[in-house]
Amino acid sequence: MVKNSFISVISQKENEEKKGSVEFQVFTFTIKIRRLTSHLELHKKDSSSQRGLRKILGKRQRLLAYLSKKNRARYKELIGGLGIREIKSS
Repeated sequence: MVKNSFISVISQKENEEKKGSVEFQVFTFTIKIRRLTSHLELHKKDSSSQRGLRKILGKRQRLLAYLSKKNRARYKELIGGLGIREIKSS
């Protein structure tokens, strides 16, 4: 499973006490987003799940914007590893 392989990569790169890192938070939000998206494909009228999905998407977007401003190399590595955005050539 993708989750286990990526967690092992993060665990090797960072110590156990760094689970609050931006990369780990974005990863966990991505897992939740994928799970909610598949749930909403089956239950289209589940408005509370739709609201939760929008909240998580906003949190992930803010974290990625922060990481993009602070450390562009880590940002590009993260989005490349998760496959969540296209890397712009700017």
